[in-house]
Amino acid sequence: MPDHVGSLLLLLCLMQVKHMFADFFLQTPRMLSGRGAYFHMGRAQHAGVHFLGSVLVFLLMGAAPVFLIVVCLLEWVVHFHIDYGKARYNETKHLTPTQSLFWWAMGADQALHQLTYVGMAWAWCAFALI
Repeated sequence: MPDHVGSLLLLLCLMQVKHMFADFFLQTPRMLSGRGAYFHMGRAQHAGVHFLGSVLVFLLMGAAPVFLIVVCLLEWVVHFHIDYGKARYNETKHLTPTQSLFWWAMGADQALHQLTYVGMAWAWCAFALI
């Protein structure tokens, strides 16, 4: 297997582990409550956990500091807004986990996060592996 393929697969695996911890295991009550408001400190902190996790992943991958900071800051912005969109949708529709639309929103949210990682992996291949 070419080195760049192994590097890409390792990056994607590390991002999956990071996502599992940041999006599920490390959520606090503050991060989970009142998410329908745009200026929500808990959501900013949650996106910050993702930022720090991605910084760690890219440090492990040997990324240059400028690349690492730019990509992780962009992820923070994207993650913040994906979560805001899901929260507003769930709040507007008064959705609960017993309703299928709640899970559709959750699935769309998770798919958008995964597509963010595909974009980050593309950036890794295009700018960091050259």
